[in-house]
Amino acid sequence: MTVGIYIQIPFCRTKCTYCNFHTGILSRGKDQPYVRAVCREIRRSSGGAPESAAGAQAATAEGPQGLLGPGPAQAVDTIYLGGGTPSLLDGAALDGLIGAVRARFQVLPAAEVTLEADPETVTGEKAAGWLSSGFNRISLGVQSFNDRELKSAGRMHRREDIARSTDVLREAGFSNISMDLIAGLPHQTRAAWDLSVAELLALRPEHVSIYLLEIDEGSRLGQESLAGGTRYSAGAIPPDDAMADFYECACERLARAGYQHYEISNWALPGMHSRHNLKYWRREPYLGFGAGAHSFHSGVRWSNVHDPGRYVTCLDQAISPRETSEEVTLEQALDEEFFLGLRQLEGIELDRIESAYRGNGLGDRLRSRRARIADLQQQGLVEFDGRRLRLAASRLTVSNEVFVALLE
Repeated sequence: MTVGIYIQIPFCRTKCTYCNFHTGILSRGKDQPYVRAVCREIRRSSGGAPESAAGAQAATAEGPQGLLGPGPAQAVDTIYLGGGTPSLLDGAALDGLIGAVRARFQVLPAAEVTLEADPETVTGEKAAGWLSSGFNRISLGVQSFNDRELKSAGRMHRREDIARSTDVLREAGFSNISMDLIAGLPHQTRAAWDLSVAELLALRPEHVSIYLLEIDEGSRLGQESLAGGTRYSAGAIPPDDAMADFYECACERLARAGYQHYEISNWALPGMHSRHNLKYWRREPYLGFGAGAHSFHSGVRWSNVHDPGRYVTCLDQAISPRETSEEVTLEQALDEEFFLGLRQLEGIELDRIESAYRGNGLGDRLRSRRARIADLQQQGLVEFDGRRLRLAASRLTVSNEVFVALLE
């Protein structure tokens, strides 16, 4: 089976108020040691998972055992550079990262190779360099076409940068561009949201992601909102029902424009689904490199240390950067089949899952799950045609509640 490669670039020019990722501000010279460390981790990778979670934990504590060693060159069909803002890196750094992957793995000719980019970082010279490095897909961090919303969120780009950067990418030769919007940014109104969706559709990206604003303690905006404060325009966050309305409106307009809704937050023109992200929802293997990167392979999940400085030190000292590792139990795998699989609009084949897990002592768990499915179906939260189970199209905005009810 092929694997996907994810490379984490945890640096930005500024930190957005809503950001709950482990990212820092890029300073002069800070990126070079980090890129060298990531290339070193890629070169030292065994190309797969350790034999056991215990083995990975021993490697973390004692050294690089389980990380080092030649191993076979595994076939790779997706590469994704995310962050952070990977488009801040210079051409030599990006060449080095992609070159390290190609030297260690067998990258297939038709591989999907994605770079996340912020609109204000896109130039003609950079775009040509990205294409030359092997990138064939750009994920553009748009978030909004409204300057007031962008400014309050701490974004560096403005509305005019989005169309300009799209034109630059098209002229360079990119035929696969993804754009994202956030429903629920401070000061967002229905009229402003409608304009953002309209302007996105006018640019006709091949792929669209729409996320509901997350309110949690992991971001400055979330902390302020939960505390009842007003900094970062926390008092101007639209109510939950307005966010749901924005999302449902976008669903209708994207469908009319010919986009296929294939995952709760993702739409694509025919044949342009994100092949890399599908690996996550289908529980296919992927390897993550860089600070805070996560991996899943051979029934084991693991993650690297989040702090970039500590990560670099580990690689400089030939110590494994892995911080956590666990073997996924059959019970956990079964739960993942449901809550990851049901994120996809096509749903899951219930008979396939039951036949795969029934013989592993999970019969009682599956029978209980069947009863919950019947109850959720009666409530109109899920649809089941006797073969495929899927979330009800009208209840996608409460998917987390459905997952909790199904898996409890």
